[in-house]
Amino acid sequence: MNEALSKLVDLRQRACRVGPTDEADRSGPREIITTLLDCDTFVEINMFAQHRCNDFGLDQKKVLGDGVVTGYGEIYGRQVFVYAQDFAVMGGSLGAAHAKKICNIMDLAAKARVPVIGLLDSGGARIQEGTDALSGFGEIFFRNTRLSGVIPQITAILGVCAGGAVYSPALTDFIFQVDGSGLMFITGPAVIKEVTGQEITKEELGGAHIHTEMTGNADFFMGDNDECLGQIRTLISYLPSNNKSKTPRVQPTDDPLRLDDSLPDILPSSSRRSFDIHKVINVLVDNEEFFEIKANFARNIVCGFGRMDGETVGIVANQPSVNAGVLDCDASDKAARFVRFCNAFNIPLVTLVDIPGYMPGVQEEYKGIIRHGAKLLYAYSEATVPKITVILRKAYGGAYIAMCSKHLGADLVLAWPKSEIAVIGPEGAVNIIYKKEIGSSSDPDAVRQQKVNEYREKFANPYDAAFKQHIDDVIDPRETRPRIISALKLLEGKEESLPWKKNGNIPV
Repeated sequence: MNEALSKLVDLRQRACRVGPTDEADRSGPREIITTLLDCDTFVEINMFAQHRCNDFGLDQKKVLGDGVVTGYGEIYGRQVFVYAQDFAVMGGSLGAAHAKKICNIMDLAAKARVPVIGLLDSGGARIQEGTDALSGFGEIFFRNTRLSGVIPQITAILGVCAGGAVYSPALTDFIFQVDGSGLMFITGPAVIKEVTGQEITKEELGGAHIHTEMTGNADFFMGDNDECLGQIRTLISYLPSNNKSKTPRVQPTDDPLRLDDSLPDILPSSSRRSFDIHKVINVLVDNEEFFEIKANFARNIVCGFGRMDGETVGIVANQPSVNAGVLDCDASDKAARFVRFCNAFNIPLVTLVDIPGYMPGVQEEYKGIIRHGAKLLYAYSEATVPKITVILRKAYGGAYIAMCSKHLGADLVLAWPKSEIAVIGPEGAVNIIYKKEIGSSSDPDAVRQQKVNEYREKFANPYDAAFKQHIDDVIDPRETRPRIISALKLLEGKEESLPWKKNGNIPV
C-alpha cells in the first residue's frame, strides 16, 4: 500500500507541475481557481487525463491533465463547477482529452444543476489532433447550447481565445475579459494580413476595449485577473443555481418602505434636458448596489442586477444622457438578451422608461433596426416572470410599447406625474396634424405654438393613459421603491404559461 500511495503522490505532483511559460508572473490555472473559489473548497477531477495522439511528435508531449484543470468548489457557500485552461501546456490548445475533461465538467454541472465557469487561455484547436480537436469543440458547443437557460454559464477570457475557441464563450451567458491579456478573435493578425493585406495588432483586433465597447461580444471589462475573479463571485451572488431554483436572498439592511425625497429633483425641469439614469437606479435598489451588464456597450440603455428588499431583480432602463436614451440596433440587442436571461432564470424585471423613440436615420435602417428592434418586443412578450414598469418621463411611439408596456404583458405599469405618453412628441405631432392649418395661417409660428401647448396639455401627463387603463397608477416619485417592492411581493407566486411550442422564432 505504501508503494501505491507513493505512486499516487508522485503522479499528483507531476500533474500539478506547471510547464514552461514566457511570462514568469503568470498565474497557473490551479492558483486562479483557488482564488475564485471559497478557501479550501476546490476538488479537482480528471487530474491524470492525457492525450493519446502520437502524430507530429505529440508522443513526446504527453502531460498529465492535458492543459486544462477541472473540478468543483464553492462560491459564497454555493456549489459551482469550474475549468481553467493552462497556456503553459501546448498553448492551452484543445485536443480530444482536453475537450472530454471540459465536457465531463459540464455534464456533472447539468446533473448537479449548478453554474459552470470557464477560465479560458487557449490558442484554439490542437492542429496535430485534426478532426478529434474539431469534434471536441463541437461537443462543447452542443453542451453550451443544451444547457443554455438551464444553469448559468460564465466565461472569463484571461488569455488568448482564438479560432473555434471563441464560440463557446459566445454561447454562454456572461463573458468577462481582462484588459491587456484577454484576447478574442476568429483569425489572428497574421492571417488577416496574409488574406486582406491589413495590418492590425492583437489588442486592436480583439482586446477587451474592442469587445466591451464596440462589438458587445464581452459583458465586463476587467483590469486584471484578481478583479475579474472577484466580479465573477459577485455575479454568482445575484444568480440562482438553475432555472428551477430561486435567487439567493440577502438579509436586507435597507428599509423596503424607504421614501426618497431626492427622486422628484432628479428629473430636469425641461423634458428636453438629459439626466443620468443611474441616479434613479441607485436610489431604488438596496444600499445603492447595482451590478451593471455591458456597461460600456450601447450605453443608451442600462441593464443589470440589483436587490430590492434582499431579492434579486433585473433592471432595464433607458439612459437619457446618451443619445437621449433612444433605442437603436445595439441597445435593442443588449436589452433583449438580458430580458431573456432574466426570464430563463426566474428573475423579476423592473423597467424604467424615458424614451423618445427609435433611433432615426439611414444608417440604423440599413443596419436592420426593424429586425433588431423586434427582438426586444419578442423578449418582453415572451417573458413570464413578474414585470414591473415605471414611466419616468417620455414614452413615445413604438419605443414606448417596446419598453415593457402593458400591451407586452407588463403586470403593473406605474407612471410619475411628469411622464408623457404619446405617439410622438408635441412638436412633431403638431407639424403633422395641423400642417395645413399652420401653413394657411397669417401667423404660423403663433398657431404652431398654440397647438403645441394644446397637445402638451393633453398628452404631457400620464392621465389620458390612466383614464384608458394603459397604465395602472400615477405615483409620487418618492414612493417608487416601496411600490415596486410591494408589487414584487404580490407577484411572487405568479404563474403564466405560454402556448406549447418547440421554440419560438426570434428575429435574430
